[in-house]
Amino acid sequence: MRNDNIQAQRNRTQPMAPPRNDVRNDINPVACPVCADTFTPTRRQRYCTPACRQAAWRARHPTPRPAIVVPARIRRRDITVYQCGQCESRYLGQQYCHDCHQPCTRVDLGGLCPTCDTPVTISDILDQHPAPPARP
Repeated sequence: MRNDNIQAQRNRTQPMAPPRNDVRNDINPVACPVCADTFTPTRRQRYCTPACRQAAWRARHPTPRPAIVVPARIRRRDITVYQCGQCESRYLGQQYCHDCHQPCTRVDLGGLCPTCDTPVTISDILDQHPAPPARP
């Protein structure tokens, strides 16, 4: 009996939430936001088909773009050709001549020749193929 009194007091003090009426007869046909087809919604339906619902979700959640991978930085010294002033030997990335025990001077940027593995500068390659004269 006591439980009945407590229940009655709760019912008097707390108002009841209005019942939710999801099924209505007065709903007019609406347009699908994806394909613009008209349809009669059932309950809280927003899209005409599951395919349109999936297309809308994919439009709201685009796939992330792949991360840009920046190559590791190359030290300038590693791609610079140096030449010894006494023995005329060329070195790639080494500033000191191991034969003469002297410091080398910087010639230009370059790399190793693919056929003979000797250091070659960019200016050596460009001097072999002169640019055509500019037209006025």
